[in-house]
Amino acid sequence: MAALAHLREALAHSPLIGVPPSAVHKCIKPRKPRSGNEIALSSFRPIVLAHDHLHSFHSSILEELPLADVLKLFDNYGAGLLHFHQYCDSRSIPENNRMPASDHLLASFIASWARKVAAMMAQNWLAGLHFWHNLHGAPWFGHSLSKVVPDSSKCPRQPPVMLDHIHALFCRLDLSNAFDMSMFAVTCVTFWCCCRLGELVIDSVSSFDPVRHVSRSTKIRHHALQNQIPFIVFHIPWTKTTHGDGTNIVASKIDDLTNPVTALNHHLSANSAIPPTAPFFTYETARGGWMPMTRPWFLAHCNWIWRDAWLLELMGHCFRIGGASELLLRGIPLDVVAMQGHWKSRAFLDYWCKIESILPLFVTSSFMDARISLIHSLMDLYARRYK
Repeated sequence: MAALAHLREALAHSPLIGVPPSAVHKCIKPRKPRSGNEIALSSFRPIVLAHDHLHSFHSSILEELPLADVLKLFDNYGAGLLHFHQYCDSRSIPENNRMPASDHLLASFIASWARKVAAMMAQNWLAGLHFWHNLHGAPWFGHSLSKVVPDSSKCPRQPPVMLDHIHALFCRLDLSNAFDMSMFAVTCVTFWCCCRLGELVIDSVSSFDPVRHVSRSTKIRHHALQNQIPFIVFHIPWTKTTHGDGTNIVASKIDDLTNPVTALNHHLSANSAIPPTAPFFTYETARGGWMPMTRPWFLAHCNWIWRDAWLLELMGHCFRIGGASELLLRGIPLDVVAMQGHWKSRAFLDYWCKIESILPLFVTSSFMDARISLIHSLMDLYARRYK
C-alpha cells in the first residue's frame, strides 16, 4: 500500500511543459493519395489533411460551417468520411444521395470493410459520418447501425509482447549506439509502464506537435521509496483518454535486465546534446545532429530482431497488454497495475477481458499456473468492488 500511495503522489504533481520548436510551425501539406486510394475531384471535397475533412467536406445542398479547434481530435472521423466518399465514387452515388445518406448506403459502406478494419475503427467511421451530418443540419438514418458492426469486421486479437521479446532486444541491441539506446528506452518504458506507443513516439520526422507529443524539456523528477527503490516521473501532454490534460508516466525500478529506470537514465545521458525543444525520445547522429525516434522505425527494428530470434512479429499496442500481464503475474496489486496503465476502474475491468484471454500464453510452470488462478480470484474481488 505504501507503493500505491507513492505512485498516487507522483501522479498528482503538475509538470512544466517546454517551448515548442519553430519547426512545428511549418505548414504541412496534404500528400498525393496513394494508388487505389484516390477520390473523385469535386469542389465539395478539396484535398486536405485527414483532420480537416469534417471541416472542408460539405454537400451540394448545404453550406460549409465553421468548426472549433476540437476537430483536431477527429482524425479517424475524417478518415472515415474520406473512405465513405471513395466508396460512393466507386458506385457512382450522386452527391445529393450522400447527405443525407440512407441506412442502406451506410450499411453497404460498412459491410464493404468487413475483415479489413477493426470493429472500433468502423464504429469511429460511423460516428464521424453522423457528426458530419449533424454539423450540416442533415437528418441521420444510421441510428440502427450505431452499435451493429459485423462480427466479421473484428480483427483477430493480437498476442502480447512478452518478456522474451524484451530480452531479445536487450541482447541484440548495441547499447553504446545512440539510436539503439533510444529504442531500448522506448521499449522498457512502453512495456513496464503499460503505455500506448503512439503517446511516446511520433509517427514521422515531420509530425512532431508539442501539444500532443512529449519533448525533452518536460520536467523529469527522480524519487526513491522508503525502501530505496528508485522511480522516475515525467509528463506527457496528451493521451487517448485525457486528451490535452496529459498524464504523468511513472517508471519504477524492476528486478530485470530491462529495468526502465536504468534504460531511461542511459538514454538521457547518451543523448545529452539533444535540444530541449526536440521530441523526448530523440537520439544523436554520427554527424553531430539529432533525429527523433519514429513509430515506423521503432517497430521495423523490433520486428527485424524478433524475426531473427524466431519470435512473433508484433504491433505497437502489444506492448501495453504484455506489460500489464507481466506485472500481474509478478504479483503487483491490481490497483497499482490499473494506475500504472492509467485505466479507470471500469475501463480496467473491460481491459481485463483482453488480458484474461492471453494469460495462458505466459504459463511455463506450475508456479505460473497458480499465479494465474490467484489473479482470476483477485480480479473477481476487484469487479465486485467497482461494478
